[in-house]
Amino acid sequence: MIVLYIIVPLSAAFLTVIFGKWLPTLGKYLLNAALLFLTGLTLYLIIAGPEALIYRVGGFADVADVPIAIFLVIDGFTKILLLIVSLVGLLVAFYSVSYTKQYTGEEKFYALFSLMLAGMYGVIIAGDIFNLYVFLEIASIASYALVSFGIEKHQLEATFKYQVLGGVSSLIILTGIGFLYWGTGTLNLADIATQLPDHNIYNLFVSVLLIGGFGLKAAMFPFHSWLPDAHSSAPSPISAMLSGVLIKAVGIYVIIRLFFNVFALNYQIAVAITVLGTMSMIIGVLLAVGQWDFKRLLAYHSISQMGYVVLGVGIGMLLLTTGKDEKIAALAISGGLFHLINHSLFKGLLFLNAGSVEYRTGTRDLRKMGGLAKKMPVTAGSSFVASMSISGIPPFNGFFSKVIIIIAAVQAGFYWLALFAVLVSVITLASFTKVLKYGFSGKIHSQHEKIKEVPFSMSFSMTLLAVLCLVTSLLILPGVRQVFLTPAVDVLIETVQYSGTVVGL
Repeated sequence: MIVLYIIVPLSAAFLTVIFGKWLPTLGKYLLNAALLFLTGLTLYLIIAGPEALIYRVGGFADVADVPIAIFLVIDGFTKILLLIVSLVGLLVAFYSVSYTKQYTGEEKFYALFSLMLAGMYGVIIAGDIFNLYVFLEIASIASYALVSFGIEKHQLEATFKYQVLGGVSSLIILTGIGFLYWGTGTLNLADIATQLPDHNIYNLFVSVLLIGGFGLKAAMFPFHSWLPDAHSSAPSPISAMLSGVLIKAVGIYVIIRLFFNVFALNYQIAVAITVLGTMSMIIGVLLAVGQWDFKRLLAYHSISQMGYVVLGVGIGMLLLTTGKDEKIAALAISGGLFHLINHSLFKGLLFLNAGSVEYRTGTRDLRKMGGLAKKMPVTAGSSFVASMSISGIPPFNGFFSKVIIIIAAVQAGFYWLALFAVLVSVITLASFTKVLKYGFSGKIHSQHEKIKEVPFSMSFSMTLLAVLCLVTSLLILPGVRQVFLTPAVDVLIETVQYSGTVVGL
């Protein structure tokens, strides 16, 4: 079953390219069918599947106790990311059915979309760091092309910046991988964990390289400069995928996996990750609050909201490295992963809202909008839900994940971090109050008198994402949390469990 996550989207991309000239609509149907199947498969694995699945591509036996096969691994932590990619990807792909009619060469859009998905799936399930890098490049190169898909001047400029910094991050990551192989003689993540020497300057040096490289992919502060242009310039379905999914799959996920399950827990690294998360949270929201470009405002909020995820995980790492209460560490990590899921939903929805507004009005400037709720009730209603979710207003999902992170910070004695998290949430609310006021309230502009709601596929995706922003609040309940979050938290808390599960060491 594991290889289906690679085979299905790659096959969709291949068939779309081969037959797209004769069947221009084939790509959209293949992509939606593929993601519907993979979403169902992921839900099955979470609810009824085994705790872990390991597949050796080629089935090679170990040589001198070195695992030489390409390992594909699914565990509790992996399943969360697979669900995010599949579910958000499905709704964005369905939204695109109507949205992409404005472009020529639709088949190329869906082929690139399928390749980006294959790359993200590959990064998530890769059990060795070199193939993780290969899939990372597949996802990145496809995303470079998708950002500039409309071939407008600002899109080409944005993708150029994105490619340059993406290339720099890839070089840093590959250098780190080279040092890892030099020091351990293996590329298998689980085997690296057993071969790495205990805390020393070599480990610290490689850790800094990998944090820098993957931090650039995740757009963490201070590596965030490419994100506002890329996310705001891309077609809105791609903005939703970049912000809601890509920066998690190829950035945050890898950082968490490496520094919990591969490298031995290190206090200095834990402090660095927590500081980066806190700074991302603060700087991102301060840069966002003054924006009038709807999508650019959302892009800066991506930096801020991912700061909450990194903060929660960083607090958990700090507590584990100092030998303090493991229950509080588990609570902090749980809050971070909960917010990871929530962010994919409400930020994906917000970018689809921005895309719908631009689709009908032709502008992203909030000052040129106003009164759109009367003409676009579905877009306005779902935007309200997403705005309340990202601002942490109950009963929406963002409230519960933020509260868990704040409670964990208070219980751990990090009162300043808890205060920063509260203040950032207040500023976020102010920012989205501006969006709702200038975008959807008040008197409608004369040039927008004749606009109407977006087509069904776009409205349906936004409505379902809005419903999920409420439904995922149920993850606060112990029974639901036990199914979705606890297995992931256990994988991270039991840091050596990953190696034992994968290679039996």
